[in-house]
Amino acid sequence: MSGFVRKLIREKEKEINFFGEFLKIKHHFFKDFNKKLASIDDKRNQSYITYDPELILFVLIMKNVSGIISMNRMTKDFNKYEVIDNIAKVLGYEDLEEIPHFDTINNFLKKLEVTDLEKIRDYMIRELLKKRSLEKYRLLDKYWCIAIDGSQLFSFKEKHCAHCLKKEHKNKDTGEIESVTYYHTVLEAKLILGNMTFSILTEFVENENESVSKQDCEITAAKRLMKKLKYKFRKLNICILGDSLYACEPIYKLFDEYKWKFIFRFKEGRARTLWAEIQTIKGIKNSEATSNLTCKSGDMDWKLTYINDVSYQNRLINAVDFTETIFKKSKNTSTNEKTSKNFVFVANIKFTKRNAFKIVAAGRSRWKIENEGFNNQKNIRYDIEHACCLDYQAMKNHYLVVQIADILRQLFESGSKAIKELKLGIQEMSSRILESLRQDTLTSEDILQLNQHIKIHDL
Repeated sequence: MSGFVRKLIREKEKEINFFGEFLKIKHHFFKDFNKKLASIDDKRNQSYITYDPELILFVLIMKNVSGIISMNRMTKDFNKYEVIDNIAKVLGYEDLEEIPHFDTINNFLKKLEVTDLEKIRDYMIRELLKKRSLEKYRLLDKYWCIAIDGSQLFSFKEKHCAHCLKKEHKNKDTGEIESVTYYHTVLEAKLILGNMTFSILTEFVENENESVSKQDCEITAAKRLMKKLKYKFRKLNICILGDSLYACEPIYKLFDEYKWKFIFRFKEGRARTLWAEIQTIKGIKNSEATSNLTCKSGDMDWKLTYINDVSYQNRLINAVDFTETIFKKSKNTSTNEKTSKNFVFVANIKFTKRNAFKIVAAGRSRWKIENEGFNNQKNIRYDIEHACCLDYQAMKNHYLVVQIADILRQLFESGSKAIKELKLGIQEMSSRILESLRQDTLTSEDILQLNQHIKIHDL
């Protein structure tokens, strides 16, 4: 990057109030967002309340949007008159003197019902689904793709609470238990919209109490998650994306009941009779049951074979075997080097020559819940494995606030043309937002402009 380009970027950054731009995006997509925060049911003793839920939750959201990891760091970084003044103006406070301390916030989260935060996220998702600009992300112009996957959040050497899952580590030779790990896991459903992944529903994998005979697991949690998803979004045309864990009869039955579509990664060892049937049909030369397609684009070569109506346990499953080959010129020789990846997917959508590659592309987009989803949230954006409070109820609420903040942050990065043109990294963006919140005092004119129509960059 030349010195002239770097200087140009610096000049552009000077003109941008990052906090102000964030507020514009938030207000554009979610006009009633602050009202939703204010409507939270506050179960604290009202005689001792200094800060209301709207203020507490907005401060916590800005902590995450600004990339601050710890609650102690948030209290220190937000301890500026400019921060207090900016937040007061956004929320319409006339006499705000302090930002709530992290102990106050955690005490609030300990008593907050998870369902209250879920209602805010439900509101956000419904508002987004109304946007015509997102219709282009529907699979086959009909289905909203939702990826589901689980991930571990916290682990402890000693029992953390009655809801902990536990894993025993045994000696390979004696079989005796040498140690036990206690941990908490979450199952996420994320709406896939291009490069954006928005949390649409969360199910915590947890034991009801410490005396259960059988631990909770991802499949059981998935059944609960999908039941809630169907209840909350009854009329939504849904296609669930998942790994091979979900390619099993109990999950298939739910799709029959809910009339949903699915695309699951499929691997050898999962439903062995189905795998064997697919391989047998695929191996028959000139079989009328199989169809082969190829496609080339630049240095990529795609080949697939799809098979419809494979019989499996009194049902018919459709399958596709897909191979991607990438050609690259060797640095030392003039020859091309090639790397190939193979994927098998099962689905309850019929494959055709027109839709086969689109279905495969949707199936492969499941990895975004791991990358743009869990990986970004763990290692780049928020460090969700950092326990901001050891109270289990507060831990769950902290996680849900991160999911709400993440929707806002992704829309800010993708929807603001001025921001997108800067091409800043995720951590650079976090520091700019925090710097703006701490230094760029909002004016009354800035607040009035929030109600004006703004042009959103093509999402």
